[in-house]
Amino acid sequence: MLLPSLENLACFEAAARTLNFRTAARAVALSPAAFGQRIRQIEEQVGAPLFERTTRRVQLTPRGLALLPRARQCLALAEDCLRSAMRPAPAPVELTLGTRFELGMSWIVPQLGALTRRRPELTLHLYFGASDDLLRRLHDRSVDCVVTSARWSATSLAAETLHEERYAFVASPRLLRREAFARPEHAARHCLLDIDPTMPLFRYLADQAGGAGRFAFARHRWVGLGAAIKALVLAGEGVAVLPRHMVAAELRGGKLKRLLPSAPLARDHFRLVYRRDDPRSSLYAKLAESLRAVPIQ
Repeated sequence: MLLPSLENLACFEAAARTLNFRTAARAVALSPAAFGQRIRQIEEQVGAPLFERTTRRVQLTPRGLALLPRARQCLALAEDCLRSAMRPAPAPVELTLGTRFELGMSWIVPQLGALTRRRPELTLHLYFGASDDLLRRLHDRSVDCVVTSARWSATSLAAETLHEERYAFVASPRLLRREAFARPEHAARHCLLDIDPTMPLFRYLADQAGGAGRFAFARHRWVGLGAAIKALVLAGEGVAVLPRHMVAAELRGGKLKRLLPSAPLARDHFRLVYRRDDPRSSLYAKLAESLRAVPIQ
């Protein structure tokens, strides 16, 4: 069966609404002759007249009465179809975001509800890991994007900047009452706590202060996790460089003290990192915009 054109249905609906062919023709911007041709075409498809016309009046036939509600429904659906194409709803998408445990629990997890309400098309899964693990998983595509302040050299990665990260060299007052730490040479009395032997946290101080060689620590302990470092520093088991957002409350409350306060520490940035060949860069830009709206906790 040959389907009626939307233009013919629109002409039929205009004629049924006005019951005046000349008025209806003007409403759809056609000449009376062209309008009449449209009505004849749809009547031929139906196989029966849709209007009864006399010199005094126009009225719908039973076939026309039966067609009218369906014609209006069809025209409304066609309009809705066009409108949906002009303003398409975002397609559902799932992303796996990797991040460090501490940052994920303190900053990203509390945002998940708001992110879902703001971007209902996005389902965000989380993976927690160390920085090198996160970047490795990003390369092998087992995670889609990563929030990290770790540095990388791979040109295959792109990033959106989120928040600046500052650091503080800290110790507990209890430890400092036993052994002062007022000059770099006092490192010989203390244990340095860090993630691993590359000292990724302490380098934010050492690289600004002439190198790690200026600080000959009595001992080192690698504990793999910022939260573990913080717990040990609070217990008086060593000194460490930690992100300020992790220790801000303890510094304000006097549970931790800043060491070498006049010594500058390098700054870094949290970034949303993704593969450069990922076609969803616009989605990552929108996700980064949402993440930037919430301060680091």
